[in-house]
Amino acid sequence: MITNISITSVFVKDIDASKAFYLDVLGFEEHTDITLADGSYRWCTVKHPNQPELQVHLTLPGPPYSPEMVTAINREMDAGGVFGIGLRVDDCRKTYDELRAKGVEFIHTPEERPYGVEAVARDNSGNWMVLVESREFSAADFD
Repeated sequence: MITNISITSVFVKDIDASKAFYLDVLGFEEHTDITLADGSYRWCTVKHPNQPELQVHLTLPGPPYSPEMVTAINREMDAGGVFGIGLRVDDCRKTYDELRAKGVEFIHTPEERPYGVEAVARDNSGNWMVLVESREFSAADFD
C-alpha cells in the first residue's frame, strides 16, 4: 500500500547553486548531500521545515537519459519552460514581494483564481515554481 509521496526530483543546472537557492532564498533545509566515492553521482535533497517527510531531489540531467534527452531537458530549462514545483503559501502577495526582493524572477504576478491566489516564478535553473494561496472552491467557481 502506498502511504505518501516521499520524494520528487527537479532538474537543475548546478546543484550547488540550486541548493543555495532552495535553502537561502526559499527557506528549505538540507536533507542529504552525498557524492559517490568515484565522483560519478551526487544525491542532493532538500526539504521544507513544515513538510520534512517530502524531499526535493536536486539533480543534473544525465544518465540513464540519452544524450539527446539531456540536451532537450537543458534546452527547455534554458528557455524557462520546465515545471519544477508547486508551493503552498499563506499569503501569495506577501510571498511574491519577499521573493522579488531576494531577486526571484516572476513569470506571472499574483492573480485571483477560482482556487485562490496564484503567482508563477522561476528557480535559478529556469524551472517554474507555482505559488498558490489556496481557498475552498467547487466546479461552479470555474464557470
